[in-house]
Amino acid sequence: MTGAARSGRSSGGPPPDEQPIVQSFVEEGLGNSSYLFGSRSSETAVVIDPLLDIEPYVRVAERHGLTITHVLDTHLHNDFVSGARELAARCGATVCASAEAGLEFDHRPLKERDRISVGELALEVVATPGHTPEHIVFLAVDGARAPLALFSGGALIVGGTARTDLLGEEMAKPLTRQLYRTIQEKILVLPDSVAVLPTHGAGSFCVAAELPDRTTTIGRERARNPLVRARSEDEFVRLALGGLPSYPVYFREMRAINRRGPRILGGPPALAALTPEAVREWIARGGAVLDVRPAPHFARGHIPGSYGIQLDAPLTTWAGWLIPFGTALVLLADSVEAREEAVRQLLRIGFDDLRGYLDGGMPAWAANGFETSALRMISVRDLRPRLRAGDAPVVLDVRSDAEWTAGHIPGAVHIENGRLPYDDLSLPRDRPIVVHCEVGNRSVYGMSVLLRRGYSNVVLLPEGFAGWRAAGFEVTQRESDRA
Repeated sequence: MTGAARSGRSSGGPPPDEQPIVQSFVEEGLGNSSYLFGSRSSETAVVIDPLLDIEPYVRVAERHGLTITHVLDTHLHNDFVSGARELAARCGATVCASAEAGLEFDHRPLKERDRISVGELALEVVATPGHTPEHIVFLAVDGARAPLALFSGGALIVGGTARTDLLGEEMAKPLTRQLYRTIQEKILVLPDSVAVLPTHGAGSFCVAAELPDRTTTIGRERARNPLVRARSEDEFVRLALGGLPSYPVYFREMRAINRRGPRILGGPPALAALTPEAVREWIARGGAVLDVRPAPHFARGHIPGSYGIQLDAPLTTWAGWLIPFGTALVLLADSVEAREEAVRQLLRIGFDDLRGYLDGGMPAWAANGFETSALRMISVRDLRPRLRAGDAPVVLDVRSDAEWTAGHIPGAVHIENGRLPYDDLSLPRDRPIVVHCEVGNRSVYGMSVLLRRGYSNVVLLPEGFAGWRAAGFEVTQRESDRA
């Protein structure tokens, strides 16, 4: 079984009307995939690891004439709010999850070797602890119990495995050792031809590296995956835990929400349209505004004190990283479509206290004569001589650790963007702080946080480090410059 949309076994397999329907749903912002697995003959289907916005699953099922009977989660997700309960409420389906997950709402608890029938097909449960303690995978089999595909969650992904450090340093090594045994004893026993359909993939902070593909096979991973090819458990642990990047802070909230059971929304909420006067009063009472317009628009003019995180940042990552979890928000967007997409993205990560939106956007705000702010800017060619002068500004590099290590502006201070809201910053308040990332967008998001923290003397380097490097200016890799 290969391909994202629909497939079955090749010659020698079941007749066409018994071949399964497999549809993947990729969420690029989170870097995750969910799946619909259906039977034509029984006109039934299951959905695996759904997001909270469930309409895509419902539409596909209806298009194929399928009834969704079960909704399955491979594990308690750290990176998004599960849509299992929402989809079950909509379709009358049964939520199924590992018995070890301890879900606190109605569901069918699953254990090793349990089976979920999908017409003439079935999904067999395999306990696969490692990515999380309660992790399970679903092995799709035909009527003769021949394996077709493995819905692998984070137990095995393209070119690696999902990370094992998300539950804290004290659990990282034990979980990694469990994952090694899971792969050796539960997954690699499958035939090379079995398709592997992971939940986590490129763009997910549940994985440690960028990945070229989203699906694979057992044989391909056996031949190419460096973790699968580790020569010992100790080598596996070293490889799996080496060089892991930081991840958004909202992750620590998701497991509890998914265990407790997200509240059923019945669809995305319709936000209240707020006048500029109402938004100004909201801000005066300490309320937060999230501006999801493109970063250059925010830089040219925005409501003072607002968060500026453009919609395709992605919002799921950067709102979850830069805005304290549970913050009530008023949205500012350029269009109805952008606002509705922002709502979907925020709901996926548990930001569901949305109080409304600024009706008319920034033009309405400006038409009322209310105060606006713009980011001060400097070019790389103007910055370079300033760094050699006596009143040199502080250069703040907000890129990732890996980007910083690969090369940075000499003398710069490094603080990853995601640390800006929470760290005890030692930045000066009496000197300009020139903020940059690679090409300009992330630094705008970070500057909106710095402004909220009272750093008023901040300046944007819109060309970013890419512009500095393209100009042929000197670059250093000295670790001693790191903050």
